[in-house]
Amino acid sequence: GKPGGGGGGGEETESSSSSESEDGDEAEESTATVKVEGAYDPNDYLTLHVSADVKELFQYITRFKPQEPDLETALRPFVPDYIPSVGEMDVFLKVPRPDGAPDEMGLKVLDEPATTQTDATVLELQLRALSKKQHGDVAVRAIEDAHKRPDAIQKWVDNINDLHKSKPPAEVTYKDAMPDIEALMEIWPDEVEEALQDAELPGTDLDLNLEEYARVLCALLDIPVHSARGAAA
Repeated sequence: GKPGGGGGGGEETESSSSSESEDGDEAEESTATVKVEGAYDPNDYLTLHVSADVKELFQYITRFKPQEPDLETALRPFVPDYIPSVGEMDVFLKVPRPDGAPDEMGLKVLDEPATTQTDATVLELQLRALSKKQHGDVAVRAIEDAHKRPDAIQKWVDNINDLHKSKPPAEVTYKDAMPDIEALMEIWPDEVEEALQDAELPGTDLDLNLEEYARVLCALLDIPVHSARGAAA
């Protein structure tokens, strides 16, 4: 009975140790199979025809274990000078230049964090179209090697077409309030219609200039005009 029992215990110990070794092998295999794309692989350099000293140098590549220190980031809040700039709201979270010189990004130079940058000339034309102030001369931009870059020419044409489409319509500012359109479109009374059919409008033989003649006709046809001279509508 005892030898049999001892044999059973040995089998259990053996099976548990074998399962642990299998788990360890699986963990090693899973660790070994994890590869980073583009990482160094010693097998790619086994066939190099170099001296033994050079081959020995390759061993230091795998021996090197980089350290990953935890760097504390110091937050230095500041209030920048308020300078109106073109573009969206700028949070001023930028990487400074290596030489420490101010680049004025977002203040004097448009900061556009996008892969496709806006054409500077088209942007200037858009701003000039939106502004009602007098402007100076426009910088003329040329496309280098235009005969070899038809796509750049087509892009310029498309940008200018979009600019013309987005321009606001021309505005006319009147000095006096215009009459209500509903009042202008009202139908004349029947007696006025009959009077106009029988009466004749004054001809051009009147001793009046063009402006005075137009005012007489507007008065006969009940077309409202402003009293100020030269402001007829």
